[in-house]
Amino acid sequence: MYPKLSDLINDLLGTNLHLPFQTYGFFVAMGFVAGGLILFLELTRKEKEKIIFAQPRKKKKGKPPVLETVMVRPRELTTNIILVAAVSGVIGAKIFDVIEHLDRLFEDPAGTLFSFSGLAFYGGLITAAFTVSWYVERHKIPWAVNADAVAPGLMLAYGVGRIGCQLSGDGCWGIVNPEPKPEWLSFLPDWMWAFNYPHNVINEGVLIPGCSRANCHVLPEAVFPTPFYETIMALILFGILWSIRKKFSIPGYMFSTYLILNGIERLIIEQFRVNRRYDLLGMEVTQATVIAVGLILAGIAGSFLFRRFHNRKVSILNTKNTRDSTKGHKRS
Repeated sequence: MYPKLSDLINDLLGTNLHLPFQTYGFFVAMGFVAGGLILFLELTRKEKEKIIFAQPRKKKKGKPPVLETVMVRPRELTTNIILVAAVSGVIGAKIFDVIEHLDRLFEDPAGTLFSFSGLAFYGGLITAAFTVSWYVERHKIPWAVNADAVAPGLMLAYGVGRIGCQLSGDGCWGIVNPEPKPEWLSFLPDWMWAFNYPHNVINEGVLIPGCSRANCHVLPEAVFPTPFYETIMALILFGILWSIRKKFSIPGYMFSTYLILNGIERLIIEQFRVNRRYDLLGMEVTQATVIAVGLILAGIAGSFLFRRFHNRKVSILNTKNTRDSTKGHKRS
């Protein structure tokens, strides 16, 4: 494993660099960059298709500063949207992770609160969704339209972020996999089937004999490399969302589809992941499982509600146009 980005570079290139950047943090940042690029492309497309428009905004210019009205295009807000999502998302992800691991908080309050590892994706998604919706509405971008624009990017960002989980060994691995690799998968590297995560960033497992590095632990039993599986699944789902993005004319429909696909993906992977389980109505479930089910239900409900709201809006507009046309005939 590669706790620091320089560990990865040194292994690939044979160098001896010592960079302060954490591998997990680097790929989380790259996930935001990838998602931001997709958002920029989608906002640009929606501008060209006259779905969203530039809005007037007051800005200070010159010395002394004078307020001037400038037209701001939605795509010009991409960087701000990503910053709002990043800050609120990291805070939300940390809060949800702390709630799930209160024992770690009591053992090491400072280390738990300020460590960049241990971020709950769904916590970040929920908090970022609310803060970004508030931000774009302030700038006259309907939140449902923006949610549709960001949906493919969210899936891509998730897949990129999971690369960091796999390379650093941050604990998001799966349960023990005692089964031998099937013959029909013999062409794949062994680590894709079961992996011990040596030198993982959280120092989980047993000490590696003779190791003098900062991270010298390895899992005693091989587990499912679930971060790798999630990267593959997320990239496939991103491809699906990207290919169908132009087929939805109802605002909010694309985001509802994302919620459903995201929830299904997480439900599948939770069957193989190591996570704290809770007793819910006699069933053992994880925090992520409960939220994933909620997202699926929200996506299904959203698809019906957005369609109903859209049809109602179209009906009202058609009625208004009919009345205006009738009045025009009467006047003539």
